[in-house]
Amino acid sequence: MRPASETSAGRDSLEGKVVLITGASSGIGQAAARLFARRGARVVLVARREKRLVDLVDEIRATGGEASYAVGDVQNSAEIADAVAHATSTYGRLDAAFNNAGTVVPPSPLHLVEDDAYDEVMNTNVRGVWNCMRHEIGALISSGGGSIVNTSSTAGLVATSAGAAYIASKHAVIGLTKAAAVEYVKDGIRINAIAPGLTRSEMTDGWFARHPGARERSLTSAPQGRAADPEEVAEAAAWLCSDAASFVTGATLPVDGGATAW
Repeated sequence: MRPASETSAGRDSLEGKVVLITGASSGIGQAAARLFARRGARVVLVARREKRLVDLVDEIRATGGEASYAVGDVQNSAEIADAVAHATSTYGRLDAAFNNAGTVVPPSPLHLVEDDAYDEVMNTNVRGVWNCMRHEIGALISSGGGSIVNTSSTAGLVATSAGAAYIASKHAVIGLTKAAAVEYVKDGIRINAIAPGLTRSEMTDGWFARHPGARERSLTSAPQGRAADPEEVAEAAAWLCSDAASFVTGATLPVDGGATAW
């Protein structure tokens, strides 16, 4: 049984909602899976690494939550269609989605970026969100409405040293979010984005390991002087998926410790 404090019926509760989460095998997506389940959601976890998904589903179920998984790559539209179908066939509906899967490429001057590096970041970060929304929106309409949260980045709001391809991809996520929010508002679907700043994760740890000094430079530019815990970012996505955010759509919420404020 979940503690009573985690199953309240307040507007920020996710009790009973069916939520699909991509990029769920690590980092922010993994933290969101645990958090959403504690808040009462029935979570459907999507990622490429099946063993990690199995372990996470087992962990959530062992603590009284409801979880299922579907192996899928967001670059593959058919696999995402299957994941959404799995959610609706397992739980009868889809109420929300957190499109969190993403990737980075090594920083490089724009004129030196190879075609395959550009394609990888755009196909994951932009086409991946496109594929997810295409299939999720139909399911949400059938369910009478719901919420989608897309993961952009502070690199979607300002230029950073992350590289032009990555910055372009995260700006595109915000554009897709705004366009879809306006298009489907009358269907009762709210679509928003979060823009995380520096966040502790497997991906950022690997980045820092490959680029000595990058961690120190990043922390120097962070007003709070630290990186976010993945669950701090997941909290923002949980709120946007909840009924407490019922009048919020087409917005991008920075979760960056003030990094874009100066």
